Parts: sequence; C-alpha cells; structure tokens
Amino acid sequence: MTRIKRGYIARRRRTKIHLFASSFRGAHSRLTRTITQQKIRALVSSHRDRDKQKRNFRRLWITRINAVIRERGVFYSYSKLIHDLYKSKLLLNRKILAQIAISNRNCLYMISKEIKKEINFKEYVGLI
Repeated sequence: MTRIKRGYIARRRRTKIHLFASSFRGAHSRLTRTITQQKIRALVSSHRDRDKQKRNFRRLWITRINAVIRERGVFYSYSKLIHDLYKSKLLLNRKILAQIAISNRNCLYMISKEIKKEINFKEYVGLI
C-alpha cells in the first residue's frame, strides 16, 4: 500500500480552535480535545448570558425609575407611572426613563405631573 500524506485541513482546523482559546488558562488553551470542550461551553455560556444581561438591565432600569419616583411623591410608584404612560399613549421605554431619572430628575417629575394631570382631566371629563 502506498503512503497517503494528509493535507493541511486538520491542522488548519486545529489552529482556528487554538486561536479561539488563546486566552484560556492551562490545558484549556493547549490540548485540542479540551479546547473543543471549552469552546462549546464558552459559546453556550455567552448565548445564555446575553438573555440574562437583558433581564438584569431591565431590572436595574425599573429600580432606578422607582427610586426616583418614590423620592418626591410618596403615593406614586413605578407601576402607576408606567400604567399612566400607557393610558396617555406616551411611548417612552424604561431605558430612556432611567437615563432621564439619573441625569435630570426634575424632568421626570415634570413628566409624571403632566401625565397625572392629563389622566385626572380625562377622568373628570368622562364623569360629566
């Protein structure tokens, strides 16, 4: 039987994997079989944690808005603010509201006051 020389394809595949794992520590960056396992694990973790990051940021924004709203008006909470926003058809997402709450609290207070006035006026007109 004649000898068959393998091409460079397997070596190229391994170098690609090695480049992915170059920042890993120990055997996770040196041994090919371990690198492939760690690569799968890393990709699974990154996919899972992208969704977790979205959840965490949403929780952070809600906490910030609620803290600023409760500072000034004791009887006004985050849930009432969001409900009134939807009733008045004012489309501001939580990220923008949280940025307003941090950078310019008076602006958020003005928005909430205007929404309250508008909602109360609509309810008053509806009663007549």
